[in-house]
Amino acid sequence: MPVKNRLADLHDEIAGWRHHLHRHPELLYEVHGTAAFVTERLREIGVDEITTGVGRTGVVAVVRGRSDRSGRVIGLRADMDALPIHEATGLAHASTNAGVMHACGHDGHTAMLLGAAKYLAETRNFDGTAVLIFQPAEEGGAGGKAMCDDGLMERWGIDEVYGLHNAPGLPAGSFHIRPGPMMAATDEFEIVLEGRGGHAARPHQTVDTAVMACHLGVALQTVTSRNADPVEQLVLSVTSIESSTTAFNVIPQRVTLRGTVRSMVEPQRAMARRRLREITEGIAASLGGTAAIDFPEGYPVLINAPEPTAHAAAVARDVAGDCALSPMVMGGEDFSYMLQERPGAYMRIGNGDTAALHNPAYDFDDEIIPAGCSWLVGMIEARMPAG
Repeated sequence: MPVKNRLADLHDEIAGWRHHLHRHPELLYEVHGTAAFVTERLREIGVDEITTGVGRTGVVAVVRGRSDRSGRVIGLRADMDALPIHEATGLAHASTNAGVMHACGHDGHTAMLLGAAKYLAETRNFDGTAVLIFQPAEEGGAGGKAMCDDGLMERWGIDEVYGLHNAPGLPAGSFHIRPGPMMAATDEFEIVLEGRGGHAARPHQTVDTAVMACHLGVALQTVTSRNADPVEQLVLSVTSIESSTTAFNVIPQRVTLRGTVRSMVEPQRAMARRRLREITEGIAASLGGTAAIDFPEGYPVLINAPEPTAHAAAVARDVAGDCALSPMVMGGEDFSYMLQERPGAYMRIGNGDTAALHNPAYDFDDEIIPAGCSWLVGMIEARMPAG
């Protein structure tokens, strides 16, 4: 079964919704305008129930099938928030909110789920209940966890949950998935090195945090090169080094390092967290300083359950004729919290030869909308077949 004809007919309307969302991006949980737009469209579409304010600003809609003999409930999720990036596309539908843009395609994900909602409400060709989840704060705010903590799975009795994300660099409209770990745990750290500042011409009177930071930045790379199993994927990146002074003749009292650790399995994640602390404290002490480490746990590994992954791949093959094995992706995704609560799977759909995600020149490819909507609808119809 290729792209559904009705969804192809709805392409311009869904793309119009996407352009509106792109012009009016919002950050994290402050997606009030986006949630209101989604709610208004859902009311026009005629879904059976709408609940707002789930996980602070999330929206949940219910569409019931022609029958409910199966008693099954399948959830579909889209993220709504944008990024603090100044858009550089020059498009007619470019962001009107300075310094904020949809640089990850969440506008496209939301529009596609709205398109799926319209199709499902019109046809209701399934036996059970579809729950449509519009989530805030994926970009670092753990909105998926907030919705789960608000009782998402229990309140709506969800049995399985599925999500979809666009992927620049992969052929437009192609599908990619893998069972098991697919996207990384994303832990972020901040290290504050404290020494004794002083004149750069008298370094012997100081405890030099600049030297300490240089040693530490290099030494932390041994976590991946000498502590991690080479066949396991692990990334440790120091992304920022900030001194308490910018003067050329001052040795700083304090230097702050920030970065991220990305891992695919829990033992590697725990090892990296332990070694970062050991190396940091050891280097600081050996050079006469101290270190304060802030290292909270971030998003967990996104793990696709085997059976739901097989179902998701089968629907993708129905839509596009094929479904490729996705590589592991070291980016993070808070859909992982939903997959910790219920079996399900996360699919990637190619966005074509576009700028990368989180790039000021990125834009979601409207041409993949019918394929994405068809996969979302297909998951409902395949997992809860009518008759």
